[in-house]
Amino acid sequence: MITLQPISNENIELISQYYKMSVEDKEALLNESETELHDNKFFKMFAILNDEKCVGTISLYEHSASVISIDPEVFDEYRQYGYATEAMKNAMDIAQSKGYKIVCQQIRTNNTASMKLHVKLGFETDEYVYINKNNKPINIFLKSL
Repeated sequence: MITLQPISNENIELISQYYKMSVEDKEALLNESETELHDNKFFKMFAILNDEKCVGTISLYEHSASVISIDPEVFDEYRQYGYATEAMKNAMDIAQSKGYKIVCQQIRTNNTASMKLHVKLGFETDEYVYINKNNKPINIFLKSL
């Protein structure tokens, strides 16, 4: 069973190893997740747990009063077990309970696994290719909550 646990001192070490984070980065992430703010907008990161084992992370980031994005990251060795699907469902429930109406995802055009996941979860896309701020081609996927 997949559960989401807020990033905390108990799980930051494993997560920081995966993301190769400095001490300062860990402290900043813990602070942002505890205060639920990043750049003065709602932000919350969770560890994705399968029973008690951390298998990845998922974060919610506010774009506007009604729009949020959700970023799942399942660690390589735990992919293709359905963890991202369950974590996304849980995260969308959290977003909806906080009053968000739309999930807006920017997915790189070469990330077929993520695109399949979002289609499976009922997201829609116009398949138009946009260029993001990092000069990468992406598709926009939207879902009403």
